[in-house]
Amino acid sequence: MHVETLHRYPVKSLLGEEVSESEVTERGLAGDRARAVLDVATGKIASAKNPRLWRGLLTIEGARVPGDEELSRLLGREVRLIGTPPEGAEFERSVPERVLAEGIEAEVPHTVGTLGAASPAGTFFDFAPVHLITTAAVRRIGALGPRGHVEALRYRPNLVVATDEEGFPENAWVGRELHVGADVVLEVIVTSPRCAVPTLAHGALGRDTDALRTVARHNRVPVFDLGPQPCAGVYARVARPGRIRKGDPVRLA
Repeated sequence: MHVETLHRYPVKSLLGEEVSESEVTERGLAGDRARAVLDVATGKIASAKNPRLWRGLLTIEGARVPGDEELSRLLGREVRLIGTPPEGAEFERSVPERVLAEGIEAEVPHTVGTLGAASPAGTFFDFAPVHLITTAAVRRIGALGPRGHVEALRYRPNLVVATDEEGFPENAWVGRELHVGADVVLEVIVTSPRCAVPTLAHGALGRDTDALRTVARHNRVPVFDLGPQPCAGVYARVARPGRIRKGDPVRLA
């Protein structure tokens, strides 16, 4: 296995950027989720996981984010760009199945989550600081869907890991260590339950409801006490920091 591509997302839920190499610390890739958008009215962190309110985040370049006034105009709500999460910061996650059934304009039930259960304090990660997906999983999702392919970027990974295996090999990585390049060691914590985000338009990429629907049909995996969830990719924490590069070898320990 090897690192096919590396990605960081300078602002939570905004578009990301591909990088050729990156320093990796306990806070993930350098510059990843360094800032977030705060909804002034509710005090919650804006997240495209609630697409009715925040799908517009995925039209904005995270590396060239506008000022608060223009950002508020683009999103249709008063927002502020922040670099430190408020204490007890929360975000909303619309129930994915209801989004699929009723559409992105519908007001559907949502859950409220707090940031970073498996991340260092003061970060904007939903859960853990590193997210990985394999080329095998991306190929499988694409092959099972009506378009015949799907884009890895819809799942917003930090690392896309190239492998000749088939299916969803990363499901079996949970509880194991992943060595990336000469230095970095990642501890894989859990498979990644998918929300509505992969179905949304991402910049020039149009909507694709099957990016979630196919996963829900073909890769439901138990996640903690939530029962079987539609999963693609895995979350990891950084057990040993260092530098990683595109093309670096990846091995399981």
